[in-house]
Amino acid sequence: MTETTPIDLTQPTDTSCGFIALVGAPNAGKSTLLNSLVGTKVSIVTHKAQTTRSQVRGVVTTDKAQVVFIDTPGIFAPKRRLDRAMVDSAWGGAGDADIVGFIIDAERGITPDIDKLLEGLANINHPRILILNKIDTIKNEALLALSQTLNERLRFEATFMISALKGHGVGDLMDWCVKHIPPGPWHFPEDHLTDLTMAITAAEITREKLFLRVHDEIPYNCTVETESFKIQKDGSYKIDQVVYVTRDSHKKIVLGAGGQTIKTIGQEARKELMEMYEVPIHLFLFVKVREKWGDDPERYREMGLEYPHGKD
Repeated sequence: MTETTPIDLTQPTDTSCGFIALVGAPNAGKSTLLNSLVGTKVSIVTHKAQTTRSQVRGVVTTDKAQVVFIDTPGIFAPKRRLDRAMVDSAWGGAGDADIVGFIIDAERGITPDIDKLLEGLANINHPRILILNKIDTIKNEALLALSQTLNERLRFEATFMISALKGHGVGDLMDWCVKHIPPGPWHFPEDHLTDLTMAITAAEITREKLFLRVHDEIPYNCTVETESFKIQKDGSYKIDQVVYVTRDSHKKIVLGAGGQTIKTIGQEARKELMEMYEVPIHLFLFVKVREKWGDDPERYREMGLEYPHGKD
């Protein structure tokens, strides 16, 4: 009797699968682009710089291709331990990907951050594509000049001019990626849109609402953790979350007069989570002071980051 390996009938044969890292300076539009490519929200978007802290994967599956886009933290000159962890995560995502998509805010053009990024990308031995975002904010002549200058400084396999917010050019980028990823089995089930757990996604949604509400009053290094995520007998979700801040003064800001600010943040997060999961949501938020959470390795593991040792 000859034993044979069972055939996997859950996906088509002759499949392709590839990882494409989206890298760039803070606020270049990486998270907005990821959400546009996937067709739903998988990465939080705010006008506050360095909102994305760790790699977020968005999965797009077609008939025979699965493209995994990696939204990486914005790359900038790190000043603190958390900054270093975020930048390390971004370069790690670029180094592990099959293709690197370098996204640039076309309106800002070539800044000192972009110069540093070009130097770093030159050391990555993967195909690179150039993605000029926010093209609706710049004249065509300046856009073409910017594209020419960047292609002269570094080799790119293709250049795409897009508006991630409006969706312009995103389809062309998606088509190119599907055609150029390597053959291989899929890494995620066909119906998966992200590798984030529901608990982490819920925490990210609340963190987004927090930053949108109090971004001028507190630094971005506060964090949100889901302590409990339970599915109730009636199908609803009960979610307990903690907002960690580093000072008592920040706690007062997050709470607001009579607890009104945290109440509003909770209402906005709950509304989006209900739309996302299509079930009733019972969301409970607590605010705690943890002065040196940025030096706690466990907090980094919660965020999906490697803890960088050495001086802060």
